Amino acid sequence: MILVWAGLALVVLKLLEIGPIAEWAWWWVLAPFALGLVWFEWGEKLLGLDRQSTDQDVHELRRKERVAGQFRGKAAAASKRSKDKSR
Repeated sequence: MILVWAGLALVVLKLLEIGPIAEWAWWWVLAPFALGLVWFEWGEKLLGLDRQSTDQDVHELRRKERVAGQFRGKAAAASKRSKDKSR
């Protein structure tokens, strides 16, 4: 996120023609945005820092627990029915 803020600051400085940044080429001013894109698209995923994969892991675990609980409930109900029929 720091790259996005740095890019924003550089764009403002370039547009207002403040300091030496006014003389820089636009490629250098927009470079932090490109680096931020690279970081958010590939860097976080390679290092396992992306929140989406963490959220997906949590949701997958909850889904498995929910499904297992439903099957346990059905198995218990079926065994109860079979006991009732044998009486």
